[in-house]
Amino acid sequence: MDIPEELILLERDADAEQRKALAEPYTEEAWAPWREAAAAFQAAVTAHAEAAGVSRYELEMAVKQAVLHAEPEDG
Repeated sequence: MDIPEELILLERDADAEQRKALAEPYTEEAWAPWREAAAAFQAAVTAHAEAAGVSRYELEMAVKQAVLHAEPEDG
């Protein structure tokens, strides 16, 4: 399945915001950036799946797997 780089970046952003929120005591303000990032990712997955005519669920799982099992960058 072709996974747009935009979706990978949005999922990485959501993951990063979740890690930040988990590192602090719970507050609505601390979790707001994660909720916004996760909502942006979900909206983008839905839009891309509809435009490409693919399963939304399968696309989301493919993105999450790609982010989780990303190859380390050279450098």
